[in-house]
Amino acid sequence: MAMACSNLGLGLYPKTRSLQVICRKKEKDRDNRHPYKVIEITPPPKNLGVRCFPSNLQCGESVTIEGNTYTISSVTHRYQLRKGKYEPSEKRLDVLSTGRYILNLYLENLLEQS
Repeated sequence: MAMACSNLGLGLYPKTRSLQVICRKKEKDRDNRHPYKVIEITPPPKNLGVRCFPSNLQCGESVTIEGNTYTISSVTHRYQLRKGKYEPSEKRLDVLSTGRYILNLYLENLLEQS
C-alpha cells in the first residue's frame, strides 16, 4: 500500500508492520532531509503532521508550513532499545507561531527584570 502527500511518501511494509515516511528524491538535494513530526505547542497542542526538513534544524529557526511561519521551540530525537541496540524511533519539532514566540521572549524578559 502506498500513499503520496504533497511533500512525502507513505508506505506500509508488511514485514515490520510499521508506517515509514520517506522524503521524495526531489526534496533530497545536497542537504539531507528527514521526516519530522511537527506539533504546534500553543495550548491546546495541534498536530501539523509529518514534514520533511533538513537534519540540522535548531531551536529559534523559522520554518514555513502551509503558508504559516513558525519558530522552532525544541527539537527532540527519540530512540528505542531493540535487540540490544538503540535505534532512532521518532524525530519531533515543537513549534510556536512566530508572533507567539516573540511575545513569550518579551514576557520572559519582563519577568527577569522585575
